Amino acid sequence: MPYHIAVGALLVECNHFGGIPTGLESFKRTQYLEGSELLALQEGTLGGYFEVLNGLPADYEVVPTLAATACPGGLVTDKAYGHIKSRILESIRDAMVAGKLDGVLLALHGSAASESCYDLEGDLLQEVRSLVGPTVPVVATLDLHAHITEDMIGNSDVLIAWETYPHRDARETGMRGAQAIVDILSGQLSPAMAMGIAPVLVGAINGTTEGGGPFAETMNLAKRLELREDVYSTSAFLVHPYLDAPAMGGGGLVVTNGDQLLADQLAREIAEFYWQQRFDLEPELFEIDQAIQFGLANDGPVVLVETADCCGGGAAGDSVQLLPSLIDLGDDVPSVIPVVDQAAAAQCHAAGKGSIVTLQLGHQHDIQWGAPVQLEVEIVRLTDGCFTYEGGIWDGCEGHMGPSAVVKVAGVFICIASFPTYEWCGEQYPSLGIDVAAMKFIVAKNPMNYLMAFEHCSQLFLVLDTRGPTPASCRHLPYSQTVRPAFPWDPHLDDPVRILN
Repeated sequence: MPYHIAVGALLVECNHFGGIPTGLESFKRTQYLEGSELLALQEGTLGGYFEVLNGLPADYEVVPTLAATACPGGLVTDKAYGHIKSRILESIRDAMVAGKLDGVLLALHGSAASESCYDLEGDLLQEVRSLVGPTVPVVATLDLHAHITEDMIGNSDVLIAWETYPHRDARETGMRGAQAIVDILSGQLSPAMAMGIAPVLVGAINGTTEGGGPFAETMNLAKRLELREDVYSTSAFLVHPYLDAPAMGGGGLVVTNGDQLLADQLAREIAEFYWQQRFDLEPELFEIDQAIQFGLANDGPVVLVETADCCGGGAAGDSVQLLPSLIDLGDDVPSVIPVVDQAAAAQCHAAGKGSIVTLQLGHQHDIQWGAPVQLEVEIVRLTDGCFTYEGGIWDGCEGHMGPSAVVKVAGVFICIASFPTYEWCGEQYPSLGIDVAAMKFIVAKNPMNYLMAFEHCSQLFLVLDTRGPTPASCRHLPYSQTVRPAFPWDPHLDDPVRILN
């Protein structure tokens, strides 16, 4: 008799401090698949699920529900979340009525929030658990930036996170998640799980898992512990700090085969080690004009990292804080900067290539972080905004910036998109005809992927101290929930780690 595994996904990272609200159209612009449409997926987390479940000698049958993925953004609308949740639960309920449900396998992010709920994953898992009961195994895979909550731990049997940042292992993590549910159903795993949380809220600039940085060392510790025979899996978390939710922090999650005390002990060990890395996780920052002068004194292209306006962290991508300083450099200093501005993109498409137009540009979608600038520009290029991701979590998938334009003022090429998109390896710029190697200053609006995107042409990366909902340091974000005591505000705490189990 086959095992029936319900499979679904809710993958979006949200921001409480800005960004464009995430409605159902945001998911449909990225990835929204229902029922049997899911089964065609070969890449990403769900592709990993299917490779394991379809490749086993025992009979495992996938019950497809709904896969909804969106570019990070502002809060998910209650209407959109209600729709997604109801479709997933309806599919699970139908399978139960038909007597065809033995387990639930969900691809989640871990940092989704809606207008009225700061823990969508915990809420969804709680609803699933209430529906299927205590004996049906529920396994979820997560981003390593997940905010792990009591509801997530209490309503799942196993949680397994991605191990790489930049994110390269979505498919492999899917395979590990699918294997976990297989091991539970076959009787090989009786999971005991614990999460150790250290109250550290930092941006992702020093959060790479590559090399020997502070988070890489935390991940390395977790993976060494996973080699123990009495440990099933480990995960390390650098929490997404742009949620405004209580009791946030990073640390380590451990799953053992039935040994809760050991899971607690090792989760604490990882979290305590992570707490020790807290000072090294804060980056060195530059003011805009300081970075430009430093860049001019160095040969070759310079990458200005405006992480405060990171679409991949939920920001709108509409900041123009750098523009005046770049324009002041004149015609002889070429630079390129991305801006999300739907109205300006539409105006450019209406005017046509080669036209000279006056634009009110920037801070149109998230007005709290700055004011638009008025510019007379030449329209250099117009596109439909489509490009293809080359690697990462959306490898081979199309990205959709919507109607887009490249305009020029002084030496600055401004790439105007209608919609925010995740920056992986700089695919947006070449899709718009931009040769970044020909630029003196390249503006990158992400906290990590800029390294692999531009290392072929630049050796100098300067992280800017600018305003926005995704800053490199969280010191000045207006949290309203009880996030303290926590680093960086409270750098010295006795026994800072707490355990969820």
